Amino acid sequence: MGRGRRRIASWGLTIAAIGSMLIPTNSTAATAGTTSAASKVVWAGCAADVTAKFPAVPMECTTVPVPLDYTQPGGTTIDIMLSRVAGNSAKRRGVLLTNPGGPGGEGLSMPAELVTLGIPGSVLDSYDLVGMDPRGVGHSAPVSCGFTTGQPYGGNVPPYPADAAAVTRQAAIAKGVADQCAANDHDGRLRFLSTANTARDMDVIRAALGEPKLSYFGGSYGTALGATYASLFPERTDRIILDSNSGGTVLTRESQLRFGLGAEQRFPDFAKFAAARNAAYGLGRTPAEVRRNFLAFAKRLETKPVLGYDGAAFRITAFSSLYADHDFPRLAQLWQGLQSFAASDQLTTASTLSAPNALAADPVLGGAQQKVAQDNQSAGQVSPYDNSLSAYLAVVCNDSVWPRDLATYQRDVQDARKRHPLFGAAGANINPCAFWPHAPAEPPATISSKGPANILLLQNLRDPATPHIGGVLLRKAFGDRARLVSVDQGGHGAYVYGGNACVLNVATAFLVDGKRPKHDLRCGA
Repeated sequence: MGRGRRRIASWGLTIAAIGSMLIPTNSTAATAGTTSAASKVVWAGCAADVTAKFPAVPMECTTVPVPLDYTQPGGTTIDIMLSRVAGNSAKRRGVLLTNPGGPGGEGLSMPAELVTLGIPGSVLDSYDLVGMDPRGVGHSAPVSCGFTTGQPYGGNVPPYPADAAAVTRQAAIAKGVADQCAANDHDGRLRFLSTANTARDMDVIRAALGEPKLSYFGGSYGTALGATYASLFPERTDRIILDSNSGGTVLTRESQLRFGLGAEQRFPDFAKFAAARNAAYGLGRTPAEVRRNFLAFAKRLETKPVLGYDGAAFRITAFSSLYADHDFPRLAQLWQGLQSFAASDQLTTASTLSAPNALAADPVLGGAQQKVAQDNQSAGQVSPYDNSLSAYLAVVCNDSVWPRDLATYQRDVQDARKRHPLFGAAGANINPCAFWPHAPAEPPATISSKGPANILLLQNLRDPATPHIGGVLLRKAFGDRARLVSVDQGGHGAYVYGGNACVLNVATAFLVDGKRPKHDLRCGA
């Protein structure tokens, strides 16, 4: 799970017996810290695609070799690419490693993004902001399942199933994807992608950079990665910020099921927005009416799609639009347009979308039409999301055990549709982890309340992807090692990525001066 819609494909689950011994955490941790300790890191210019998003921010890049398999530290290595926005040498405290989420999210541009978004200068003075493409992602030994455009796998958030039969159909697609990943794993790297191994990479990076301790800022899935690092290497942590918490050290089926809860807690913000603008959008006069109309329209789309949007596509579009308030107008605009065409009974099937007509000039709905037409024309080509989809599945499926029987998913979908009707059935639906060819090589890292008291948990009260309960669960697991800052706002991301002044001040004081709240804190709207 990543930030906003730009990471929705990646920011989201065993057939084979365990093929290797469980990794002994303590001895492996020692190896991780010394493998590259003597290596010389040389910073140089970054590749053009790394700097393209934020060209005005000067960044440097380098690579650090890490073991592919930490049970064989002298064996095959892979290179992890890092980026850096250098701090003020006179005031520099150390390195602030960053991770934007995923898994599968590229992280090299995150330091420049933070600068562009206005991270305080005191943080820039205190730290080298370091980004990383985690193992298997982007410039760091990328993996591929061979995803192509046009294949019936829309993304790692499963589609909202209309009924039990839809779950059965999705199971066939999910099994095909799992088999496809196994068939395309030509060099055998997929099974070595895990949150624990990425955390071990982080400690090799720490040592290679010559840092005795590591500070960290991770969001969404990056909180699970940070919690894992703080559990495997507690004494090597400096100041840790975990923002938009998934609730554990890995993403699990329980994490995915919480999408339903998150949507229910966040949708009222959109409903209030739409109701206040009913004269403009016509979606409902009250928040309650907006909700009723949404559910009714989504239900209608299940049997009568409009412009390629069926019920599942409409729901995932709405869900991703809940990540940030600035997406509310576009969601309202899209819904209004689809509703208008549905009322006129025009273009209600995807098959009509390839024909030229006046809709192509529509700035909102024309884009949907053009995308379907482009996908039809380019079917079979390598998907631009191939790497992020593949890395996500490898990490999530390798990290924990997912149910294998279809009946479990069908039962959970039925329950979720009743408990969380907006989006719950999507999170309960089956995905390729139910058929993954590799069993977890080790259990998820266990959080202990014993260790440095240097963790700050940031959590919006109405986060669609990682609901507030995720922060509560981590706070309970870490005990007094952590403090929880609950922020009265909606959306995914609190520090820098959100607009709340209180959380910006609290988190900045923690990073710069080490001032952590004495007690859990609530930041008002």
